[in-house]
Amino acid sequence: MPEIGEVARIVNYLCKHLLNRTISSCTAYTDEIVYGKVGCSAEAFQGHTADRLVTNVAQQGKYFYLTFDKPPHAVLHLGMTGWMKFSTDDSRYYKQGKDKGLEEEWPPKYVKFLWKVEKEVGGEGREEVEVAFVDPRRLARIRLVECEAGEIRKTSPLKENGPDPVVDKEVFTVEFLSKLLRRKRVPVKALLLDQANISGVGNWVADEVLYMARLHPEQYSNTFDDEQIKRLHDSMVNVCTLAVDTLSDSSKFPETWLMKHRWNKGKKDSNVLPNGAKITHVTVGGRTSAIVPSVQKKTAAVAGDVKSDDEAAVKPTKGRKRKATSPDHNDEVKAEQADTKPTKTRKGNAEKTSSGEADAAKTTERPSRSKKAKTSYVEPDGEAEEEKVAVPTKAAAKRKSRKLTATKVEPETEDANGGAEQTAPDGVDKAKPESKTPKRLVKTEIPGERRSGRKSAGDLAIELQETKARAKAAKNKPAADAIPGERQSMRTKLK
Repeated sequence: MPEIGEVARIVNYLCKHLLNRTISSCTAYTDEIVYGKVGCSAEAFQGHTADRLVTNVAQQGKYFYLTFDKPPHAVLHLGMTGWMKFSTDDSRYYKQGKDKGLEEEWPPKYVKFLWKVEKEVGGEGREEVEVAFVDPRRLARIRLVECEAGEIRKTSPLKENGPDPVVDKEVFTVEFLSKLLRRKRVPVKALLLDQANISGVGNWVADEVLYMARLHPEQYSNTFDDEQIKRLHDSMVNVCTLAVDTLSDSSKFPETWLMKHRWNKGKKDSNVLPNGAKITHVTVGGRTSAIVPSVQKKTAAVAGDVKSDDEAAVKPTKGRKRKATSPDHNDEVKAEQADTKPTKTRKGNAEKTSSGEADAAKTTERPSRSKKAKTSYVEPDGEAEEEKVAVPTKAAAKRKSRKLTATKVEPETEDANGGAEQTAPDGVDKAKPESKTPKRLVKTEIPGERRSGRKSAGDLAIELQETKARAKAAKNKPAADAIPGERQSMRTKLK
């Protein structure tokens, strides 16, 4: 990630090619993250930066800004992979082996905006140049700030950031740092990385500063004495100043710096300083930190989430309170727990799981609620075995009992004279014997009540018995008794 030295390199090239020159045109490319996350848009940036005279280019930590002849002004942050490229100059501070000797395509990939400046007439006579802002991972931020040029550092987002150790040396004093450390109780490296405290310090700069000051990165900030705070202040000013002066060109860094030897983690015969001191890596708050244990001693209380390379596989003690770590680390922990612990369920689900097979068997016996049950017809020839009627479930039995209690049918055998049964006179047909098929109990309708279209298990059983009775009667009925136009089965026709 670009830190204070890398941003100083960008400012240097912008001053070289744009300072006191007019941007003749701007082509901005829509990006809802790079622009939109900070309330800006590509259209607004394009309209407010074209035909503007650049009056100043400066930085505050990881931010850099350009002021124009009139507001609004541009404030930019490189994020993790953002950079400024120039059509006539190479601003890169690091080239990968595959990129060496290759010509840069123009306009470059992942461009967010493109400034064009005409050839300068008079003065220094600087040539025509195009400047491109690129960001592959879209973590950079581009915005416009509406204020006077001299008030830009008193306006958001710059006013929310701490002092720059190089630009604001009159503010960043030993007294300032002492008060900052002692009013907080956090790991010292976490405090240095917080841009609200100090601007421009990133991961490698913080490790270098702490190594120079001989302080452990996890020691609490309020445990240092005056001498240690003085060492920390001096090392921070020296490291940041040298990084800015060299424009973050690592080839110009001293050979004794940790930064020159920290990048070969895990390789044999690596991570060793020229004096023979070994470099180890620890995980501090989710960030990899390079330390030299022989130099950076723990002199007071440290945070409890330090994890060295040798201790990475050791389980933490149960019940020990641990600091919150990064989201990536939390995801790994959750993944490990998912492989060893059962998934939590709602109350009562554990009991249901143990009897899952029995429940599954019971559910197969229940009639479908969404579709009507299909009736099976008996073949006309042969003795058909009586089919077993599905046993209603407990829930169906309860519903049936409620219907029975709510809809009892009064007997029709009593008369108005005293309840004696009437005898039919001679010549009048007697009542037909009662059918074996049980009568349906019809629930008394209540006005306005919504009736369900579903049939209960008892009704389905009655329908099945009626169907069997009709099939049996059709089997015994002679062909001569067939009603004209009645639909008959094929077997009856063949007979």
